[in-house]
Amino acid sequence: MSDVVYDGRTVKRARYAVAAVFTVHGAVAGSFATRVPWIQDHASVSAGQLGLALAFPALGASVAMPLAGSITHRFGARTALRALMALWTLALVLPSLAPNLLTLCLALFVFGATAGMADVAMNALGVEVENRLGRSIMSGLHGMWSAGAVLGSLGGTLAAHLGTDARVHHALAAAVLTVAGVVACAWVLDLQPAQDEEPPPRFALPPRSALLIGAVGFCAVFAEGASLDWSAVYLRDELGSSDGLAAACTTAFTLTMAIARIAGDKVVDRYGAVRTVRSGGVLATFGGLLIVLADHPAVAMTGFALVGLGIAVVVPLCFAAAGRSGPNPSQAIAGVATITYTSGLVAPSAIGGLAQLTSLVVSFALVTLLSTGLAGFAGVLRTAERKPARINRPDAAVPDPRP
Repeated sequence: MSDVVYDGRTVKRARYAVAAVFTVHGAVAGSFATRVPWIQDHASVSAGQLGLALAFPALGASVAMPLAGSITHRFGARTALRALMALWTLALVLPSLAPNLLTLCLALFVFGATAGMADVAMNALGVEVENRLGRSIMSGLHGMWSAGAVLGSLGGTLAAHLGTDARVHHALAAAVLTVAGVVACAWVLDLQPAQDEEPPPRFALPPRSALLIGAVGFCAVFAEGASLDWSAVYLRDELGSSDGLAAACTTAFTLTMAIARIAGDKVVDRYGAVRTVRSGGVLATFGGLLIVLADHPAVAMTGFALVGLGIAVVVPLCFAAAGRSGPNPSQAIAGVATITYTSGLVAPSAIGGLAQLTSLVVSFALVTLLSTGLAGFAGVLRTAERKPARINRPDAAVPDPRP
């Protein structure tokens, strides 16, 4: 992208705009997740068929994310993000319209594809704003995504409580979120490719620099997916807790992650990405040991909370490192995102399959082992140091990037 210098107010405004985009993206995910039972009934699919269908968003994202770099290069960062966010918010209506398993799988594939491309574009812009500010913001941006998911979930919970048809709910939510996303995109940095910049291939495998960074993200997302999907089951089946306490464990885990992400930027600025991830890996490993050795629900809940605290900032820092690891930030971020999405896809089924062969205790021993990888391989994040801030004084004469 061209090395345009923006004034301080413009960059700060762009930071808030990107944060709003992250919030909208999360709100779409939260709006969808709360209506999955309605969608299952409408499509007349069994629990097993639903599990198959729910693998398609990750598949769609993994296939489409490598395209985001070429789209951004061709149309510019702001236009590309605006279009991709609109596609993602509007795709919210598709799953609730599906009348059977085949159409549901197709709808969820498109749903995931648009989500993944928008995800890459907004993370690339987030990294650019972080570079220009000269301080960490990626953890907070992902915290805003979590906050948006909570808002979307609250809206979906209310709609479900009122017995609202999901097609109506999602149509209204899509309309509101599309407008919000388009408005927010008007204030992001309008980055354009440099004149001598080679266009990226339309579809490219992750660059080598993204593979090692992606491996760190893989460990974190595996632990996150396992904890989200299996923490309640672990407390109920292994420790005999009530359904209410088991559900509270999952809620506590998600809240711990959201709070840690929102507060994580100050920690990163003070200690650096490598030390933060390494310390997080130690916390997550200790939390995993508590889960595996727990003989009481309170001990396991403490373990899950420590896992959430330890892994919370890892993925945002992996995206930030990827965005600084090579000449094409979007391509590198797409590579890391593809690896992490794959981890999120395989983690729940891997935990379930291993539990079927052995036990959930053994499954979370695997989670604990992968958590040690965060501490051991955090050094790869050192390969991409943050670039110096490129900001003029607030009164500098530079063009306003608004359309």
